[in-house]
Amino acid sequence: MGFEGETWYVRGLDPRHGGGGADIGEILIDEADFPWLSGRFRAGPAFGAVEDLFARELALAEGDDAAHRSRWEAMQAEIERTVRLISPDGPVAAFLLHIRGDRAWFRWSDAPFDDEGDEGDEGAGGAGG
Repeated sequence: MGFEGETWYVRGLDPRHGGGGADIGEILIDEADFPWLSGRFRAGPAFGAVEDLFARELALAEGDDAAHRSRWEAMQAEIERTVRLISPDGPVAAFLLHIRGDRAWFRWSDAPFDDEGDEGDEGAGGAGG
């Protein structure tokens, strides 16, 4: 698939978590399992400011009850306010990004996800999970 070998970037948006344009990290895509892309994550200098957000997001994503889902949605919204995912062609409109250690996996869209759950399987079991 055409995505393998590409480098995607995670940049900061929120001044409280590294600031606008801060280098959160980069993802070298090594697996494309539609709709998920996954790859090796290389943390940037500002990753420490958001590392806990991603750890908490994954912990909530692995829960399977309504309370976990509600808290996961709030955490995902916080991530979306805090970082931007940038493809080789530029920023994407919507994304669902997981980072664990030196691995990251995500799905993305050129248009915002709708309220009906277009983000699909939010659990850690997506590509690379």
